[in-house]
Amino acid sequence: MKLSQSSLSTIENSIRKAVERYNCQYEQTIITDIHLQPNQNSGELFIFNDDDEELANTVIEEWIAYEDTDFSEGVERVLTTLLNDMNSAGAFEKVTILKPFSFVLVDDEKETVAELLLIDDDTLLANDPLLKGLDEELDAFLKELLEK
Repeated sequence: MKLSQSSLSTIENSIRKAVERYNCQYEQTIITDIHLQPNQNSGELFIFNDDDEELANTVIEEWIAYEDTDFSEGVERVLTTLLNDMNSAGAFEKVTILKPFSFVLVDDEKETVAELLLIDDDTLLANDPLLKGLDEELDAFLKELLEK
């Protein structure tokens, strides 16, 4: 799934709007997840918290016209990339949500489909790029250890 820069900006602005209410508060808010719920038929993207309180919503016209069967996978890739880019740019630094918390992709029944981004100072998600080549490194380490 390839989205236009305009659609990506619209999604980013909605995410920013959703987390804005948790910026610079005096107390940390306890939320474990921020849910992102896309709907291919209507093109809507709803963003809500653990209490099902809607934080933001928008319409992505390109989603309505998308006809391939891999909508969920495509949206997951797009949102993961966008959230990681926003996180790298410091978009979530002022958020006063008690860590760890996650951005998760949910379906129409609000069941978790995928964890898109985990925000935590101490935890690192073990994902494909991190695990790439791990088997070879462990094998080499074990071989070296056994030879001594």
